[in-house]
Amino acid sequence: MSHRKEPPPTPTSAERRTDVRVVVSLPGRYTLTRRRALDGTNPEFACRLVNISRHGMVLAGPVSGALEEPVVTYFDEFGALEGRIMRRLYGGFAMSIVADPERLDRLETKLDWLDKHQRDDIPNTRQHKRIVPKSPHSTLILADGMQVPCFVIDMSASGVAVSADLRPPIGMPLAVGTVVGRVIRRFAEGFAVHFVQPQDPSHLEQLLIKPPARPRRLPVETTVREIAIIDA
Repeated sequence: MSHRKEPPPTPTSAERRTDVRVVVSLPGRYTLTRRRALDGTNPEFACRLVNISRHGMVLAGPVSGALEEPVVTYFDEFGALEGRIMRRLYGGFAMSIVADPERLDRLETKLDWLDKHQRDDIPNTRQHKRIVPKSPHSTLILADGMQVPCFVIDMSASGVAVSADLRPPIGMPLAVGTVVGRVIRRFAEGFAVHFVQPQDPSHLEQLLIKPPARPRRLPVETTVREIAIIDA
């Protein structure tokens, strides 16, 4: 009697898709649900989605949170997604995605489309009127010399929108990087700063993106590739 070894079964398309991680650059917002503002609400922060799969994602944002801290994110493309922080990274964090199987299947379908959208270079009809910096991390410098890390949402020759662990009052003078301005508007995930003088758009990112005063201290589990993706 012969004992022929059967070849391993071929993975289904659904099984193959679960390992797909799509590299993106999508704006969104997030809430660290254990944090409370003075009014008792959960503060929102702006972020940029760096990469995402069925099981987790990497975000760039102004506040990293603690390991295992619950997070709720929102992106126009995916809606609200919940999970917990798995790794803290410079300028962001990696988090799990916790949802029921049906919701994960819908997410997977969107990721398939997004992956094809990028590979086929399908034109995106959305127009960005303001400039989104390649490196979104900067520093706020307050009148008393205090420095606060911040996340640049977008910018123009006349002003910038930022997100930070800070809620300055309207009219407060401060500098974003090396550009001086005043807070003119606050919104859920941050605030807008109007520059004292209009800036040259061609040099704006160089002026605004000022690194934190302290040197980077990277967790030992942080990989070079993850840092490169966040800083790209």
